[in-house]
Amino acid sequence: MNKRVTIADVARTAGVSMMTVSRVVNDSGPVSESTRQRVLLAVGELGYRPSGLARGLATRRTATIGLVVPDVANPFFAGVAKGVEQIAYAEGYNVFLGNTGEDPEHELTLLQSLEEKRVDGLILCSSRLPEADLRQALQWHGATVLVNRQLEGFGAVLVDDQRGAIALVEHLLSGGRRRIGMLAGPETSHSCRLRLLGYDSVLQEAGMQRRQGWMLRCAPDVAGGRQGAINLLQAYPELDALLCFNDLVAVGALQAAAELGRSVPDDLAITGFDDIPLAALMTPPLTTCSVPVFDLGDQAMRLLLEQIGGCDEGCERIVLAPELVIRGSAP
Repeated sequence: MNKRVTIADVARTAGVSMMTVSRVVNDSGPVSESTRQRVLLAVGELGYRPSGLARGLATRRTATIGLVVPDVANPFFAGVAKGVEQIAYAEGYNVFLGNTGEDPEHELTLLQSLEEKRVDGLILCSSRLPEADLRQALQWHGATVLVNRQLEGFGAVLVDDQRGAIALVEHLLSGGRRRIGMLAGPETSHSCRLRLLGYDSVLQEAGMQRRQGWMLRCAPDVAGGRQGAINLLQAYPELDALLCFNDLVAVGALQAAAELGRSVPDDLAITGFDDIPLAALMTPPLTTCSVPVFDLGDQAMRLLLEQIGGCDEGCERIVLAPELVIRGSAP
């Protein structure tokens, strides 16, 4: 195994001090042109590559941004990450991805770790932290953009979740569904709160009211959706539709319906949210709301770059519109 070339090796070869090498490599101080050329020649001959940490200490930049998501297995967040990474790469930034596993304590630990690593900026997706804890966790971070979460004083890229839920419930009502249950997501989910508002507002406008018990929270994944749907449908067999927090929950609900002998969509309609690739492949394919996940990441990274560059516009809020996609689970 070859020995790693150090700054001391370069200094020795060029006949200069390590401080001079650091100034040349990081372009951080006055050095004569002849000395600069000797150092660069030594760097090339030895194949020296300065560590990210060393360069960061010298320039106060690490060329790295932190991206924190609740679940890397969810295709929604994979799409967001792709949007972030494409812009980051084009601008010379590396992306450090952190997965919280839907665990608020792990989220806090990750945020602290990223602050200690002195990343140049942070993109935090769908935080599960209560507002007070989130604000405290972010107080030492510099440039920060939130995705699918609002917090006063921070830039954010959001989905109009209330509008999406309204479109789904109106579609269910137009199809003759009247007993609509909801498999909701985490209580701290900003998206879930807005979707609940949309759900309730449409029912109220129609002169209806959600019965207590028709809304059940579950883990925002396939297993959570399956168990949640079993519990809800067994407790309230009269339900003729399920509005699911996301497509993964809806996939689990489809599994539960099959196990319980409920025909979809004949006597039970099921809708998702996000329009992940799996949604169109299910039997029947899922009616859902399509969310521009790539654009969420793209816009978040652009806002973050504006903040890193000192532009106040990086603290604005961008709201993207979802689109109703009608398929076989709720035609």
